[in-house]
Amino acid sequence: MPKPESRRTTVKNRVLYERQAAICKAFAHPSRIQLLDLLGNGERSCSDLQKQLGISKANLSQHVSQLRNAGVIATRRDGKQLFCDLSIPEVKNACNTIRKVLRCQLRDAHRMLTRRAS
Repeated sequence: MPKPESRRTTVKNRVLYERQAAICKAFAHPSRIQLLDLLGNGERSCSDLQKQLGISKANLSQHVSQLRNAGVIATRRDGKQLFCDLSIPEVKNACNTIRKVLRCQLRDAHRMLTRRAS
C-alpha cells in the first residue's frame, strides 16, 4: 500500500503547482509566446523586439514586465538600450514541447475530419 504524502512534500508540490500556474499565465498571450521564441535565439534589444512583434513600446513594456515578474526573462541596461534574454534556457524547450503537442492535436483533428468526409 503506498505511503501517504508527507505534509512537507504536499506543501512543496503546492508551491510548484502555484509557480507553474504563474508561468503558464505569463505565457498566455500570443505576443509573449512570440517574444519568448525570439529570445530563444539569444539576447535582443527591446527596440528590436518591438519591431519584430509590431507592437508599441508601452505594450512591449507590459509583456516584458509580466515575463520578468514570472522569472522567465531577465533584462539588462546598456546606456539607453534595454536588452532581454531568457533567464531560464529550458523555457525554449518548454515552448517547443507545447508546440509539438499542438501540432499533434491539429494532425489528429485533421485525420478525424478526413475520416468523416470519407
